[in-house]
Amino acid sequence: MILQGKHILVGISGGIAAYKIPELIRQLRKAGAEVQVTTTKHALEFVTSLTLQTVSGHKVYSDVFAAINEHSTEHISLPDWADMMLIAPATANVLCKMAHGIADDALTTTFAAMRKPVVIAPAMNTNMYESPATQEAIHQLAQWENITMLDAASGELACGTSGKGRMQEIDVLMAATEYALTPKTLQGKNVLITAGPTHEAIDPVRYITNASTGKMGYALAQACLKRGASVTLVTGPCQVSMRAWEDFTPLTLIPVLSAAQMCDATKQAFAHADISILCAAVADFTPSVPAQQKIKKQSGETSMTIEMSLTTDIAATLGQYKRADQKLIGFALETHNEMQNALHKLQSKKLDMIVLNSLQDAGAGFGTDTNKVTILYADGTQKNLPLLTKQEVADNIVNHII
Repeated sequence: MILQGKHILVGISGGIAAYKIPELIRQLRKAGAEVQVTTTKHALEFVTSLTLQTVSGHKVYSDVFAAINEHSTEHISLPDWADMMLIAPATANVLCKMAHGIADDALTTTFAAMRKPVVIAPAMNTNMYESPATQEAIHQLAQWENITMLDAASGELACGTSGKGRMQEIDVLMAATEYALTPKTLQGKNVLITAGPTHEAIDPVRYITNASTGKMGYALAQACLKRGASVTLVTGPCQVSMRAWEDFTPLTLIPVLSAAQMCDATKQAFAHADISILCAAVADFTPSVPAQQKIKKQSGETSMTIEMSLTTDIAATLGQYKRADQKLIGFALETHNEMQNALHKLQSKKLDMIVLNSLQDAGAGFGTDTNKVTILYADGTQKNLPLLTKQEVADNIVNHII
């Protein structure tokens, strides 16, 4: 996991959303990070220093003058210690100070000395957020190379109104933290990923599908986004979401239902892709002529026959048109003769790499949060991975593609 062993400095300013930060710190530590906290004095009106010290396991740095009196220089030592800084919530006051180099409290002096990645999550009333001064500060800070500026969310605000100005939820802050800490090894690359199942209509209310949840494909999309790629995700109906990544990364979501729709969308996006990862569980067969009305049971009827037609093989189709500068990666979920079947797919579909997983392996396959795979290359080499979380598997796969 990218957060394991990382040093994260959390900066809190005086907004009502500060009450959410103890839970954020808890999740960061659960993911393996070590966390220290710096605040403005007004932040401690919303969440106590004792609470922050308890959840972080460290003394809270909130008074630059007290630190100086103790012959300490936390505003210098904390940026040296940290791998990154996460400022949430960032009020209008703090945003404007940071944009103009004003360093007059513990948080802003620490930020002024920070030369590592910084994630900023604005939070305030809509009118304050939309004011020219705030927008100018946000725009100015967003241009800095080491800053990831999150957009404020819309919804109910503490002042009783609704509008833009809410701090992003914790899952977005966690995703942005991972993004900031991951080396951008895919910067400038366009990656095409397919994910999830397809639905093949029998009639207007029934369809044929499979047990794919999309977890593996979505994990691959996150792994590529973290590394700086622009990702086009062609996705069937899935039980997972990319919501946490949509606002601050170059992600294009293309929802589809059927194998034919997935084929069309994938072929259209393929021409611009440097890397294509075909992770979707696409139906091999589809009803030849779906009924236009709901099929009703007939008296005395004990069975029904549905004529099926072969769908277009997306991997084989793309393999025919693959350029020398493109990489094409496939997936093979097998139940028997696993290696033989995967190698046949790798060679016959002109793939550069195929990821094999077997339903015979406990913890692998559809619906689980884990997977166990073997990566096979066109040159005959292979890499066996142990049972890992699907996000860890995705990170390994992307690292092997690079």
